[in-house]
Parts: sequence; C-alpha cells; structure tokens
Amino acid sequence: MRRMPTVRVRERMKIIGVNPYVMVSAWEASHLRRNWRGPMPVRFRVKGRSSRTWRINLMPVGDGRFRLYLNENIRKESNLRVGDTVGIEAQFDDQYRNGPLHSMPLWFSDELSHNPVAKRGWNQLAPSRQKEILRYFAQLKSPEARRRNVQRAVHVLAGGPGRFMARSWNEKGRAPSSEKKTIGGKS
Repeated sequence: MRRMPTVRVRERMKIIGVNPYVMVSAWEASHLRRNWRGPMPVRFRVKGRSSRTWRINLMPVGDGRFRLYLNENIRKESNLRVGDTVGIEAQFDDQYRNGPLHSMPLWFSDELSHNPVAKRGWNQLAPSRQKEILRYFAQLKSPEARRRNVQRAVHVLAGGPGRFMARSWNEKGRAPSSEKKTIGGKS
C-alpha cells in the first residue's frame, strides 16, 4: 500500500444550519486527491485534542473547497465548540468502501414491516439519509430511547409531520430539504 500524503488544516470551526464544520481549501483538497469532484473519503485526527482517527467524507462546496463536518461524537471526544480553532491532519482514505456501516436493527425492521406506508417512505430516502438514521439508531442504549425514536421515525416516514433527528419532516408536505421525493406519498 502506498503512503498517502497528509494535509494539515488549521481553521476556525464554523456552523451552517445546525452542522459544525471546518473548511478545507481547494489547495489542501487537491493535495489529498487531485481533481476529486464528489464526497471525498478521508481519515483524520484532531491535533492536540484526541488520538483517535476518524473516517468521514469531506463534502464538496462546488468551487474546489470541501467542508469537513464535525459530528457530535467528534466534537465531544475532542472537546470542541463552534468558534474554536481546530487543527486537523487528514489523509485520503483509499480503504473506504461505500455502504451502511450499521445493519438495520430488528426492532426497527419489525415496525416498518407493520406499516407499509412508512416502509415505502424508508425506501424513498436517499441512501445517505438511511445510513445516517441507522448510525443514529446504533448509538441508542436504552429500550425506552429505542421505543421513543422508532415511534418518531415511523410517524415521519409514514408522512406525518414532526421532528426526528433534529429535523422537521413533512412540514407542508415536504421532507427534509435534501430529499428529492416526498416521504410517505403525501404532497
């Protein structure tokens, strides 16, 4: 396996909507992988804050720059807040394989099998949104948290308005803004 170049980024963490991120310049991104257009898989660590290496996709902005979104787990473990200056060491992740990291929990698939409208809503979600939901479900510990969250998920996937995973769903017949299709068949 060939050695991947390491890029060091030192930027202030900003926020867009509810998503904290660090901007990776076009120059820095081109040193990770030249002429990359879509989400770029990287391994990175937060210098001086955590020894853990994280795997994540840099998300393209459209002008050659990328955003490195720092989720709650990364921020907690690294003791980071929006506005902090963050030092990142990143490498292109040539071992990355697309696909869900977490399987669908039985307690969720059982609920979907009893609600065909919610099942259709699930199938209409973008794969990235499905992956995000499964990752969220995997971190739930208590049976009560699972029950509460599966009820919310099934409700919004079936087209009901509500909040789930810090998003408003199906307000005025619309799914979260990144979804192209209407969830649950309502418009």
